[in-house]
Parts: sequence; C-alpha cells; structure tokens
Amino acid sequence: MTALLTRFRVDLLLLVVAASWGSTYLVAKELVTPNSVVALMAVRMLLAAAVMAAIVAARRRRVTPAELRVGVILGVLLAAVFAFETFGIAHTSATNAGLIISLTIVFTPILESALTGRRLPARFFLAAGLAVVGVVLLAGNGALRPPTLGDLLILIAAIVRAVHVTSMQKLSSGRPMDSFHLTTVQLATGAVLFSAASLFYGDSIPQFVAQLDPAGWMLFLYLVLACTIFAFVVQTWAVRRTSPSRVSLLLGTEPIWAALIGITIARDSVSLAGYFGIVLILAGTAWGRSVEQHHRLAGQSTVGVAQPLLQGASDRV
Repeated sequence: MTALLTRFRVDLLLLVVAASWGSTYLVAKELVTPNSVVALMAVRMLLAAAVMAAIVAARRRRVTPAELRVGVILGVLLAAVFAFETFGIAHTSATNAGLIISLTIVFTPILESALTGRRLPARFFLAAGLAVVGVVLLAGNGALRPPTLGDLLILIAAIVRAVHVTSMQKLSSGRPMDSFHLTTVQLATGAVLFSAASLFYGDSIPQFVAQLDPAGWMLFLYLVLACTIFAFVVQTWAVRRTSPSRVSLLLGTEPIWAALIGITIARDSVSLAGYFGIVLILAGTAWGRSVEQHHRLAGQSTVGVAQPLLQGASDRV
C-alpha cells in the first residue's frame, strides 16, 4: 500500500508539472519575440536560480562537488532544451509547440533502451505510435502540412529533452544527491549561458525588463515560479524514484493540457480530427505507461534484484 501511494504521489506531481508546462506555451507566446528570446530566458533563469539559491541557503546544506559536476552537465542540456523550445515558440503556434514536444515520449525510451541494452516490448512502440498519430492529427488539425521552422526547432527540443531526462537518471542514480542542489546548479548554469549570449544577440536584459508591464510581470513570474522552479524540482526528484520512460510518458500529457488551455483560454479552434488526436494521445500515453511499468518490474523480478521504486535512501530531500 505504501509503494502504491508513493507511485500515486510521484505520478500526480508529474501530471501537475505537465499541466504547468502545457500552459507555458501560451504564456511564453504572449511574452516572447524573436529578438527577446535570449533575454527572456536569461532573466527567467536568473530569477529562478536566485530563488532556488535562497532555498538551498536556508536549508544549510552544502552543494557537493559531485552535485556541482552533474548539475553543470544537466544545466547545459537544460539550456539547450529551453533555447530550441523558446525560439520554436517564437516561430510557431503555442498549440503546435505544446504538441510536438510530446514526441519526447518516443525518443526517451528508445534512448534509454539503447544505453541499457534493455529491449522494449512491441506493445510500447504501438502505444507510442498511437500518441504520435494523435500529435499529427492535433497539430495539423486534421490536415497534413510541411513543418515550419518553429515546428522543427520544437522537434529538436523534444530530442534534447529526452537526452536531458535520460542523463539526469544516469548521472544521479545511486548517488547521495540533493534534488534542490541539482536543480539550483542547472538553473544557475542556464542563467550564465543565456546572460552571456544576451550580450551578443537580440535585446539586452535591461531592454527586455523595461518592456514588461504589470500584466507581463505576472505572466513572467508564473513562468519562473510554477513552470521553472516547481517543475524542475519535481522532475529531478521524481526521475530518481521511477524510470526516465515513465517520467516522459507522464510529462507526455503536456500537449493535452496545452490543447485544453488553448481551447478554453486562447479560444483556438479544434476540428473533429483534432479531438480524435487528443483521445489518441491520452490512450497512447496511458497504455505506454502501463506497458513500460510492467516490463520494468518484470525485468527486476527476472534478475532477482529487490530494488524498490522509491530510492529515498539516495536522496536527502
């Protein structure tokens, strides 16, 4: 019963993260222009890193050399995800961005399988295929069309996100690392990279800040607090208590939230084929999540390793 409640808590928090990320595309679309992408990300990362650093300082726990090394590597990958994703949002619709990024659910298990040598069952690929078809139907609203530049950038972001999730589990698993420390170092690394880049490309940080009105600041703070700090603390915490594939499958519900927010708030129109795509994404991610979980547990039983899903002893949060 305890293990079941733990899995439910992990899954629920990941779904909340997916919902917050689903709202990110509409919020970012309101704030970003092609010239302000780097400055926006610099300020976003600087504020998020500052808040996280204050939390870490209040907890009075030192960042270990291992946490620093792993956090910097993951921070470079995270910055790449944000860069491709935000530039993509500037060149495509918020709905398309939220949908295409969900292809992470296909890339992550394949990458994890290639690294571990653990073959995935055919049913998983069928489930992932259903989700991909759903994304195609929803993104094209029932029609096939060539991808735009923004669509391609979001696709690259999905690939890099899969690398980030898999690397996070690979580099931190089995080590006494603090999720708050890892998140802080990642955000600080991204802040340094984007701040340096803002000196050479697009609007400067002061220019971007000066353009924000009170409504813009509210949206921006939501990006920082909910979609950045909360989301990545939960992701870093959860990926060490379950598999990267499961994390990606749950975060793969992000396009559903993006579509719901787009339909209810932005008043985006969705055709009958688009709604069918939503059903396919929901069915594919739920089925794939179930297949991956049973396959992983069966593999643990086969090798006779009694390794709990919750790796609480290796995390001090």
